[in-house]
Amino acid sequence: MSEQFSVPAPDAGRPGPTTRDRVRRLHEIRTRAINGDELATERQHAKGKLTARQRLEQLLDGGSFTEFDLFRRRANGAGPAGPATDGVVAGAGTVHGRRVFAYAQDFRVLGGSLGEVHAAKIHKVMDLALAAGAPLVALNDSGGARIQEGVTALAGYGGIFRRNVRASGVIPQISVVLGPCAGGAAYSPALTDFTFMVRDTAHMFVTGPDVIRTVTGESVSHEELGGARVHASTSGVATFVHDDEAACLQDVRYLISLLPANSHDLPPSCETGDPPDRRCPRLADIVPANPKIPYDMRDVVAEIADHGEFMEVHEHWAGNLVCALTRIGGRTVGLLANQPLVRAGVLDIDASQKGARFVQMCDAFSIPLVTLVDVPGFLPGVDQEHHGIIRHGAKLLYAYCDATVPRIQVILRKAYGGAYIVMDSRSIGADLSYAWPTNEIAVMGAEAAVGVIHRKELAAADDPDRLRSQLIAGYTEELIHPYYAPERGLVDDVIDPADTRITITRALDLLSEKRPETRPRKHGNPPF
Repeated sequence: MSEQFSVPAPDAGRPGPTTRDRVRRLHEIRTRAINGDELATERQHAKGKLTARQRLEQLLDGGSFTEFDLFRRRANGAGPAGPATDGVVAGAGTVHGRRVFAYAQDFRVLGGSLGEVHAAKIHKVMDLALAAGAPLVALNDSGGARIQEGVTALAGYGGIFRRNVRASGVIPQISVVLGPCAGGAAYSPALTDFTFMVRDTAHMFVTGPDVIRTVTGESVSHEELGGARVHASTSGVATFVHDDEAACLQDVRYLISLLPANSHDLPPSCETGDPPDRRCPRLADIVPANPKIPYDMRDVVAEIADHGEFMEVHEHWAGNLVCALTRIGGRTVGLLANQPLVRAGVLDIDASQKGARFVQMCDAFSIPLVTLVDVPGFLPGVDQEHHGIIRHGAKLLYAYCDATVPRIQVILRKAYGGAYIVMDSRSIGADLSYAWPTNEIAVMGAEAAVGVIHRKELAAADDPDRLRSQLIAGYTEELIHPYYAPERGLVDDVIDPADTRITITRALDLLSEKRPETRPRKHGNPPF
């Protein structure tokens, strides 16, 4: 036994240590292992970062943490024995009284680098989380693979990835990046359901600035390459970003409160104190009747959500589609809505990927889907076509068609072309569809339709502007009036906007016992 963990040998002339002596020694060793190096702690705090244990204290309910493998470390056979914990603190606790498993990499110990023992501790807590059917939270702050341990470190990452995939859709997996997360380590957050990052201190990339400079000659900083802002707005890797660790960890707690423990449980419901039969008269003022006038869809979401609270997913990426977790009538729901403030709310490549991922997550964890529609179509353009809008748009279509949870559609204003179909129309399986009296459901807008259908007549007309106005009015009255789709059974009811929350709440009640259909297949082949 090394000096760090040793118990004094008995003196020849005196009896050996008593049980109380050994207990006293245990507490000394435990305290030293928990506290770690004071100078390393000071360096961590100087960077604006908490220690691994401080982070777990903020994440979990007070006094609920049970640690695994506190004394585990690299064995003597692999070189000098390493420090206790081997750079990762792993265990379980509770969040709002509900069981959660977690591990936190400790940058103070060997830079939080991952070696064989470090990985084995993570594998253990991941296996236990899956066996117990409880959420897993990973607090990442690591310099990467421990180079001196060679391929065993790489194998450790492989074991993490395999467990990420095995747990995918079974238990919620949440990654929190609070420092560096480089190389292969970056793939674990990409495989999990949600990724949180903290601005300025968190960085994530596969190849770092030095490698890029050597290979391509490009010069880029850590922040410019893989900071929270980049992953929140450009790459779409970060689901949520925060200014500090305290706010970040509080939001992780809030997210856990919205999710079920596993795929076999229903999401937690609670009495929020917001009446389910509350009317929302402001909606008629928030949304202009003119389909060309923009408005903020978040204001609509806030009106129908319990107490106006919702947690927007990928807020800074693909802003033309709003995805959010919220409660309506005390039930957790996943809400998707076109955002007229950004690109008029069109669907494009990024919005399609964002929506598809969100729909899949909600379906995996039995979270009902509510879709608010105000979409002019898919974004036209050579760039979109060449970069695969067909393939990426099909991802959102596939996700909706494959979803078995309760699905409710509400059409606020325009719903044109293929985008109407994709935004959870009745034709692809929405359980219930409602529309406001301002709805316009058609292949395309009246102006564009008239331009195509009556092109020759307009070209030959003496007064084409007057004729165009007449034709638009006639087309609108015949094919785009608010009751055209309801008359054909494609919309279940036309509702007063003020009754939107009431209507959704009742629909959720009606569909609360919906169960997934049995499908004779291993899995589908979505257009990844």
